[in-house]
Amino acid sequence: MGPWDYDRYLVDQLVRPIANLYRVTPLAAGETPAGPPVAFVRQRKLAIKEHIRFFADDSETQELFHIQAQTWLDTGGSRYDVVDAQEGKIGLLHHVLRKSLLRSTWSVQDAQGTEVATARERSQVAAILRRAIDFVPEYGGLIPIPYNFEILAGERMLGGMNRKFQLRDRYVLDLSGDPDRTLDRRLAVALAIGLDTLQNR
Repeated sequence: MGPWDYDRYLVDQLVRPIANLYRVTPLAAGETPAGPPVAFVRQRKLAIKEHIRFFADDSETQELFHIQAQTWLDTGGSRYDVVDAQEGKIGLLHHVLRKSLLRSTWSVQDAQGTEVATARERSQVAAILRRAIDFVPEYGGLIPIPYNFEILAGERMLGGMNRKFQLRDRYVLDLSGDPDRTLDRRLAVALAIGLDTLQNR
């Protein structure tokens, strides 16, 4: 199988002082790796314009694709192009501001601009509770609240992204509901990274 032929991936953060780094590994049963990592991801901290790069190995010599913001200013309803190493468009991630006021929602579009999936916080109650806790000075960020997303194509459940409560961010992206892989796995993995790095919480 190729690196983007799997239905489940583990996304875990690698702690570094000057950048957010992530490793993406395909999964077999449970959290058992189905093979070596397929991508290493770098997001520069405090970048003026968001540019997140995906590499084939940890030496970062071969870029696979990247996420780039369409505008310099993140207004909360931002759009991010997902582009391959040859500058061919894979798709677009759109943070839908109006729907995200009480429940974070993202639109996932293919290279032609057609919406192929929607990602939204799984629990409306948890979403509201998390927003309330974030306003608690000093301690809000220390209270763990589930931060899980469901991924849908219309009313059909493609899968979701579930957070594992550990010291560093760690997620399982599960697209078992999309065995025909109608959602490009590169776009899905870009979404998983975006939900952690681009999300206005």
